[in-house]
Amino acid sequence: MTAPDLMKFAGRWSLSRQIDDRHSGGMGTLTGVAEFTPEGDRLLYSETGQLRIGDAPPMEATRRYIWQTAGDRIEVLFDDGRPFHFFTASGQGEGTDHLCGADLYRVSYDFTNWPEWSAQWTVQGPRKDYVMMSRYRLLNT
Repeated sequence: MTAPDLMKFAGRWSLSRQIDDRHSGGMGTLTGVAEFTPEGDRLLYSETGQLRIGDAPPMEATRRYIWQTAGDRIEVLFDDGRPFHFFTASGQGEGTDHLCGADLYRVSYDFTNWPEWSAQWTVQGPRKDYVMMSRYRLLNT
């Protein structure tokens, strides 16, 4: 799969996420659905799920992004249009880093088992220190 095949992500995906917060020593999980909805030549990404952190009661969690083709890569924007990061949608590879204040977000994608894929974020800085692994599996619609 190559980046110009952005529309292969369109549809509903099961989402499972594990969070290892090394700052607090806590573990978290999220179970939910990610949906990629076409809008012109880009995709609107929306995820919803139940987030559990340690022994705390579960809470509803949501995220929204915009995915679009940028040359041979996929560009991910925040839902307000600000740039977030780029990646190449083939094999295994690093995405671009994202600096948020003094915290550095690094992502690595794995598409080797397409249509199952994953994204691992490593976040380090004065306020954050965690690894978050998200796994996606295409749902039959």
